[in-house]
Amino acid sequence: MSDKELEGQQADHYLVGLSLSGRRVVIIGAGSVVQRRLGTLAHSGADIHVIAPEATPTVESFPGITLSLREYRDGDLADAWYALACTDDPEVNAAVVAEAESRRIFCVRADDARHGTAVTPASLRHDHLSIGVLAGGDHRRSAAVRTAIGQALGGGELGAAGLEAAAHGSQPPGVALVGGGPGDPDLITVRGRRLLAAADVVVADRLAPPALLAELGPHVEIIDAAKVPYGRAMKQESINEVLIDRAKAGKFVVRFKGGDPYVYGRGFEELAACVAAGVPVTVVPGITSAIAGPSAAGIPVTHRGMTHEVVVVSGHIPPDHPDSLVEWPALAKMRGTIVLMMAVERLDVFTAALLKGGRYEATPVAIIENATLSSQRVVRSTLAAAAADARSQNVRPPAIVVIGPVAGFDAETGSTGTPATGP
Repeated sequence: MSDKELEGQQADHYLVGLSLSGRRVVIIGAGSVVQRRLGTLAHSGADIHVIAPEATPTVESFPGITLSLREYRDGDLADAWYALACTDDPEVNAAVVAEAESRRIFCVRADDARHGTAVTPASLRHDHLSIGVLAGGDHRRSAAVRTAIGQALGGGELGAAGLEAAAHGSQPPGVALVGGGPGDPDLITVRGRRLLAAADVVVADRLAPPALLAELGPHVEIIDAAKVPYGRAMKQESINEVLIDRAKAGKFVVRFKGGDPYVYGRGFEELAACVAAGVPVTVVPGITSAIAGPSAAGIPVTHRGMTHEVVVVSGHIPPDHPDSLVEWPALAKMRGTIVLMMAVERLDVFTAALLKGGRYEATPVAIIENATLSSQRVVRSTLAAAAADARSQNVRPPAIVVIGPVAGFDAETGSTGTPATGP
């Protein structure tokens, strides 16, 4: 390569991880670029000082930083370990870089990376990994590669190929209570899918997304902990025992549930049993079908000016059962949204209790079967007719019953209907 060609080349950047915890980092500028970078810097534990004449609301309210609303002045980088020039004025950015060079402080120049002394990689954090991608100044390319890596790691694709364990190391023995979401496998959280991919043993509920189980390697032991409504069920004590036994045998165990572990999932019982046995537990929240199911059907459980409350109620025990903890008369007097879970088989007794308590018989009702799945269907009715309509339409569990004005909404037309709230 000729000398002329070499002059047009820029040396590759040297990737390095900076330990910034407790160390002064100065940012000149407080616009959208800074807004994007504050989270990562804050996660590093840096002592962040932001200087700018004005700031975006997010920067202004960002916790833990020192914000000075004024122009940059020479000397502002004193005692800094790292600096970022992020204004929309090239002259100011150049002056910041010049001061940084004179003080031997590495400095990122956001508007022209070639004239800074450091560059910010497209980065992500995954478990205990920090991943950064540089593409010779091609920010779109580095961001695209970063995103692809994050999706592969977080989505479990690398885990399905046997690479996830190599990427983040094996999980230590213990139990993770993972909420699998409302049914669609794409609605599990990133962390939930990652831990599922790392499991040695999976203790799965009936409503845990089965497509995600199909991605597990042949070495993973899958234990069926299904609880079929009014049918066979693995006893809770047996579930607790298997979680503890496998974890104490040195396995990483995922207790895989539909929805959220703590929303009618008996997750805290399992946590308490593991803690009592000295087994470490991680809880990974899931998207609960009580909210996601109606949403998938185009029904918001709250709506401004229409409902100020939403109550999620278990239909596992009928209103007249001595173990029932629900004040059905009080519930009937509500004007807001009631979401009934596990209620399809006894829908007649629940609607009767609400009607008896004074809930208007024309109150809209939506019954959502297999929410978020390709087989999802919605049966529209009223409080007086809901039980009969559910029978005639042969609605089967899992199904969610939404009662209240919002159940009359139609997402396809954007109509809020004319839901009845009373005579």
